[in-house]
Amino acid sequence: MAERKSWVLVDGENIDATLGGSILGRRPQPDERPRWDRLLSFVAERWQQPSQGLFFLNASSHLPMPFVQALLALGYQPVPLSGAPDEKVVDIAIQRTLRALADRDDDVVLVSHDRDFVDDLGRLAGGERRVGVLGFHEFRSAEFGAIPGVELFDIEYDADAFDAPLPRVRVIPIDEFDPTAFLR
Repeated sequence: MAERKSWVLVDGENIDATLGGSILGRRPQPDERPRWDRLLSFVAERWQQPSQGLFFLNASSHLPMPFVQALLALGYQPVPLSGAPDEKVVDIAIQRTLRALADRDDDVVLVSHDRDFVDDLGRLAGGERRVGVLGFHEFRSAEFGAIPGVELFDIEYDADAFDAPLPRVRVIPIDEFDPTAFLR
């Protein structure tokens, strides 16, 4: 019998667009991007089993080989996709992958904010399988929180995927409030 694992499905362009467009207000510098290997480690530690990452890329216009090589070195399987300009190839591939996971016992963490995955993720939740969504809490579709049994993780605060704090405004649980963080 194969060992149970956690699949980490990364919608990289969604995370990158949110980081650049909504948080930084500009294209992220290399040192401001997530440390993708920390996501795999976070999921493996949190759920106490091996994690396997699939990183979905729109390669319709070009394949960014240095990034692909970096992903391979970090333990991800890059999934470069192409299609017509009006096709959301990354979304289509992630939806198909979520549907294929229905036939397996493995757990799954989706790294995206996109509500396009709510229905497929919802079909995986509610049983023995652990299902999670990892992203920036304030930009994640609220519909994910309505799926029974789905664990919600923040890419910065829970997974610690960044080397420096991002300029985010978040609601702070009073038990976590540290006034010295504001008295600088």
